[in-house]
Amino acid sequence: MAAINFDTRYPSIDDLRTKAQKKIPKFAFEYLDGGCNEDVNLIRNTSELREVQLKPNYLRKHHGSSLKTKLFGIEYDAPFGIAPVGLQGLMWPNSPEILAKAAYEHNIPFILSTVTTTSIERAAELTEGKAWFQLYHPTEDKLRDDIINRSAAAECPVLVILCDVPSFGFRPRDIRNGLAMPPKMNLSNILQAFGRPHWSLQTLKHGIPNFANLLPYMPKNLDLKQLGKFMDQTFSGRLNEEKIKPIRDMWKGKLVLKGVASEYDAEQAIRLGLDGIIVSNHGGRQLDAGQSTIKPLSTLAEKYGDQIEIMMDSGVRSGPDVARAMASGAKFTFMGRSFMYGVSALGKKGGDHTISLLKTELQQVMEQLCCEKTSDFPEHLIK
Repeated sequence: MAAINFDTRYPSIDDLRTKAQKKIPKFAFEYLDGGCNEDVNLIRNTSELREVQLKPNYLRKHHGSSLKTKLFGIEYDAPFGIAPVGLQGLMWPNSPEILAKAAYEHNIPFILSTVTTTSIERAAELTEGKAWFQLYHPTEDKLRDDIINRSAAAECPVLVILCDVPSFGFRPRDIRNGLAMPPKMNLSNILQAFGRPHWSLQTLKHGIPNFANLLPYMPKNLDLKQLGKFMDQTFSGRLNEEKIKPIRDMWKGKLVLKGVASEYDAEQAIRLGLDGIIVSNHGGRQLDAGQSTIKPLSTLAEKYGDQIEIMMDSGVRSGPDVARAMASGAKFTFMGRSFMYGVSALGKKGGDHTISLLKTELQQVMEQLCCEKTSDFPEHLIK
């Protein structure tokens, strides 16, 4: 077995999830862990991905396996990155900074969300300009242009635009917990926070989380009800050709469309000159009646893989899951919950632990298959 470079008390993402549930308040864990409606698509994402089977070739001459993967002309040390997650500081204080730093040290991509709790500029500082940025589309062109200019000034190599949030997801847990828009801290949430003293102390140390990217645009001293109204008026998640064209004209770096689940959307992305798509259903948080991401991935990769870079997130939880997705045609994969479980469980050590764990798992799969390069994964797919 290869050298283990992670905390052996938590040798799986499930172990980190269990620890995280004990470390953070219930309302924060349920925000992280849950999907929309009845969680059908959340469960389907991982369960159908794990139906993918891979074929080993044990007697083939093997010269070693490498996780290194080139994407948009950059060579990363593994074929997975950290997906954008909103309100990260709610789940564990300072978590986006912990993850950005770990991603930089391990040479994997980190994508910062518009609505997370660290700014574009801070993420760029921690990653020396290597962080990607995900744009949640503003209603006003002036605000859109300013955020894009900030991303360019921060030298973000990739801008990700999000197409799968034309409406807020219907998430019963968040509604019960007061984390819908507008959010509110009720008595139950306060008592939950008291029951998680480490989380509470770290929150006091780092301050109440806020939408760090949006502070320059927000009126001062908003109460929670006004905050909800501001967010609703400031952002419109629905994308179309008229909204994408000016972004493509303005953004000189790589441009990626996230949330693609159909051939129609993939074809539009290619026609509009985008550089990549992320096949995604927002982690099962938007459309409970939708497909799992692995279902459209195979078709899209086969039809369009030579025209545009095709990546995948949603449902990917482990090294074997990364292998399954890549064997099915993904050039690269992203995970959100897995990394947030890690940080919520282990604090400032969680980013390094989770990346090291996933690398170890994936390396073992590749050695087992006799797969030398990540681009060779499709050769091992059992169709």
